Amino acid sequence: MSGAAVVTGEIDLAASVTGTRGDANALLAEIEGIGLDPDRGGYTRPVFSPAELRLRSWFAAHAAARGLTVDTDRNGVIWAWWDVPGPSDSGAPAPVRRDVIVTGSHLDSVPGGGNFDGPLGVASALAAVDLLRDRGVRPVRPLAVAVFPEEEGSRFGIACLGSRLLAGAVAPERVHALVDDSGSTFDEVAAGAGFDASGIGPDPDRLGDISAFVELHVEQGRGLVDLDQPVALAGAIIAHGRWHLRIEGRGDHAGATRMADRSDPVVVASEAIRSVRQRALAVDDARGTVGRIKVVPGGTNVIASAVDLWIDVRHRSEEQVHLIVEQVVADARRAAEAEDCTLAVTEQSFSPTVSFDPELRDRMQAVLPGAPVLDTGAGHDAGVLASSISTGMLFVRNPSGASHTPAESAEPADVAAGVDALADVLEHLLTR
Repeated sequence: MSGAAVVTGEIDLAASVTGTRGDANALLAEIEGIGLDPDRGGYTRPVFSPAELRLRSWFAAHAAARGLTVDTDRNGVIWAWWDVPGPSDSGAPAPVRRDVIVTGSHLDSVPGGGNFDGPLGVASALAAVDLLRDRGVRPVRPLAVAVFPEEEGSRFGIACLGSRLLAGAVAPERVHALVDDSGSTFDEVAAGAGFDASGIGPDPDRLGDISAFVELHVEQGRGLVDLDQPVALAGAIIAHGRWHLRIEGRGDHAGATRMADRSDPVVVASEAIRSVRQRALAVDDARGTVGRIKVVPGGTNVIASAVDLWIDVRHRSEEQVHLIVEQVVADARRAAEAEDCTLAVTEQSFSPTVSFDPELRDRMQAVLPGAPVLDTGAGHDAGVLASSISTGMLFVRNPSGASHTPAESAEPADVAAGVDALADVLEHLLTR
């Protein structure tokens, strides 16, 4: 976890609820000072960090102020409920939480990320609830706004960790053993944030009560810019995975050790990085990235003893993703043998190609007939949950097309259009 993120700003909630009613732009403006990273630029909000916890509290307070019932489940997912009363023999009718419609997104970020990836979906969900109430909508089934933790995987390496735990897509035993860059385990970090991680794991009962999940997200690409449209529906998420390469050599003195006598893991790492780019470029529409490297011990005048690097590979074909990774690993192994180093490879996560529920998408398209359908190369909680429940997504135009960077943006008019579209879809799903 970076220590550079700055947590700032206290919010006058009473004034805020009135001033932000139905306005996702105003909600986003409230949190624009939370988690600013002066070293990287943009925002650094890893899960369970002070910045992310401040955002979780901000969401819970806004949800409660709107009369939503807030709870946190065994996996750290926050749920804010707009309940529908059920029959009762005595007293007030008890809420019925079956056939639930869910919306929401996440609040954590990559290091140095933008303010829209995740928070836009959360702010838009709150604003959509306001719009539905202003319209006088009377749901026949409950609505929940969900905030999923560790969607980016920037702290513990597994993207969409909260939704994976919920769906049983990652073993709790594996998560208990995860460590961050400081060497702290997931359980230790969670406990420090006031969350007991002992009960993490699949929750089939909760999933079984969900009828549909619709996630709104800023577009991570230029599809809507090129189409001159403010909002799109998601078609599919291309297959993607993350792998950790650990290369070990022999640390030594940069000046006293002859070149021929070295076992330098940085040399091997450079070959692996070159291979990722070369192998991805050789396949049409593949994406290969090395965005994180750690050199041990990291001295300028020291030959490294080890290098950790992480690769991210994506393509519509799951087989092609695995083939690219196999080629990269083979190239790295040859380099390791030549340099007298060792190489260990660990798959941290893999998500197959996800095609969102066509029936739900048809219903959404009936409500939004002018919205195009776009595929995405970015992973989302909606993609993880698609194997368990009916899911769909809305994308809001990003003028730069850039994401995971401070250059990520959305025009206020497009944000408002996204809230309107989400409210229209939710009204259709909640009242029929």
